[in-house]
Amino acid sequence: MSSAMFSLTSCWAAWVGVCAILLGFSTPASAQARWKLDDDGGIVWNVQAGEAHRDQIEMSGRKVSLIATYGVDQDAHLFLKRQIVFPLLRTIPNDTHASLSFVFGDDATARILIDGRWAANETVQRISHRGIMTIHSVIGRKQDILLTRVLFPSTRKQLVVERLTFTNTSHAPQRIEVERTEKTAHTSAQNGFYGEYLLTALVQDPGERTIQPNESTTFNLLFSGRKASEDDSSVDAAAEEAARRSLVDSYLSKLVLETPDPVLNRAFAFAKIRTAESVYETKGGLMHGPGGGSYYAAIWANDQAEYANPFFPFLGDATANESAVNAFRLFGKYMNTEYKPIPSSIIAEGASYWNGAGDRGDMAMIAYGAGRFALAYGDRKTALALWPLIEWCLEYCERKKNTAGVIASDSDELEGRFPAGKANLNTSSLYYDALRSAALLGKSLGNVDDAKLADYTKRAEEMHAAIEQYFGSEVGGFHTYRYYVGNAVLRAWICTPLTVGIFDRANGTVEALFSPKLWTQDGLATQSGEKTFWDRASLYGLRGAFSAGETQRALTFLSSYSTRRLLGEHVPYPVEAWPEGNQRHLAAESALYCRIYTEGLFGMRPTGLRSFDLTPRLPAGWNEMKLKKVQAFGHSFDIDVVRSGSKMRVDVKAEGMPINSHEIQDGETVGIRLE
Repeated sequence: MSSAMFSLTSCWAAWVGVCAILLGFSTPASAQARWKLDDDGGIVWNVQAGEAHRDQIEMSGRKVSLIATYGVDQDAHLFLKRQIVFPLLRTIPNDTHASLSFVFGDDATARILIDGRWAANETVQRISHRGIMTIHSVIGRKQDILLTRVLFPSTRKQLVVERLTFTNTSHAPQRIEVERTEKTAHTSAQNGFYGEYLLTALVQDPGERTIQPNESTTFNLLFSGRKASEDDSSVDAAAEEAARRSLVDSYLSKLVLETPDPVLNRAFAFAKIRTAESVYETKGGLMHGPGGGSYYAAIWANDQAEYANPFFPFLGDATANESAVNAFRLFGKYMNTEYKPIPSSIIAEGASYWNGAGDRGDMAMIAYGAGRFALAYGDRKTALALWPLIEWCLEYCERKKNTAGVIASDSDELEGRFPAGKANLNTSSLYYDALRSAALLGKSLGNVDDAKLADYTKRAEEMHAAIEQYFGSEVGGFHTYRYYVGNAVLRAWICTPLTVGIFDRANGTVEALFSPKLWTQDGLATQSGEKTFWDRASLYGLRGAFSAGETQRALTFLSSYSTRRLLGEHVPYPVEAWPEGNQRHLAAESALYCRIYTEGLFGMRPTGLRSFDLTPRLPAGWNEMKLKKVQAFGHSFDIDVVRSGSKMRVDVKAEGMPINSHEIQDGETVGIRLE
């Protein structure tokens, strides 16, 4: 087997270098809206000749992830590469990045012939996304054969499917041949944690077929990986496509956002797909993973515990919720009586861990996420199981208090990329919120000592005061926060207090966030004066601005951000960062995007296993907004917010019947209890 058949990507760093050249977004892309909303609930790029463009998108299943790099040249001819990651085919050393990854190129696909001649002039007309990538082209000497490529990962197998449907638009029969191709690469057994692996690309049922005018035929290309000790399983490509479409429809059918802005509605819907699909079936249980070519079969205290898990109960996807419970179970295994820190990441299908950046404030992240998840999930048995982990993490943080009363840590979630001092604003803010959630959860459980709950409440009040005293500062001309002692420039994470209900410096902080010193065309710069951005900070900032009541300003920036990410040059999801990772579609960022709406625009804050506070922010110019089929707190319910003169009418409905109705002023909070 020729080594040129497949290009092995040994590490993501090498792939980033390729992407920077191929994709053309090695610097932040322009704000052009290349894509449009499609009538089927997706987005579409109508390709124009003379407009060369390339992009990439990640799509995931339980045992595989596909990063498709696609585009056209000046003549609208197709470019398509398929990087396929197999999270369960572990390599040596079995570390964070040890998922087997291959790039399947043109040499791994079959030639197409029409009436015996090679069809080398495939011209793309449009490309669309809706959880599946579809490429519409024309081929043939007279361009009278329509070719539709449908590309997607299997929902349950180590398999990617590409379906080629040919439609004859001419007035005469035409012979279509997809040549027989089956190529297999054998990896070295010494480099595989489970021994030798087989990577295969093949045409299923190849050969020549005659199609009459206005008729179609479909060929299937299958890209798969497996252990050498495993048998190759049969594939029903049509059933695989139906399963993928059904899965996407299930994500879109729950937690439905309805606003007067169709771009926001569609961006929210797409973010649900990306964050929910990225769950992997490992020997350590279901694990939500960031993806991006590097991060699979592993969990992190920030991406999973802090970002994604608090969102999953609202979506109500059983797989995502199970992955959240499993993540907290895995972190809980590292509790100890000496109060040594829980690792930042549990890797290698749960078999090992990574703590290379020391304590990043991970215990505050875990306690924050576990408390919010347990409350919103609404299951008493699960909450009781998570309670010891929450208690342990809170005690750990309490022991890390410095003399000023804030929480010390070795770094923050940026792991030393930017300075964080010996105590940072983010960690203390998350700890404050975790204390609030613990007090609320303990009360809802009913079997936690009242003195302990009172102590958590007291600690939260003290932490609030300590945050103001220690971090409150004039920075860059704004009445906001220094991120750490000695910090003299604005940092993106000054937004965190707003997301946890600390509004002492809300006005100055919002002014700073949306000032040219921090806000760029791609959202918040990590630090004023720098071009580096991480979407997670922008998503926190937008959520915090809504929570602080800066509705109109937040909406303006949210609309711009959403249009750029959904319809711009690199679509259709929030990204990780730039320049690091070259804007990978990491999955937890999409959960953070959804939380802008659930926690920011609608102002939902869990207060019990069956209750939450609601502080809706209805923008001027909107007469109503809705969240339909919310799945949290043990119920499925709708939230309708309708303008009523100078007030808002808030209806919480179950099965169309109102169970809570309130008329409130803008900024007013109402408590909702579901029974």
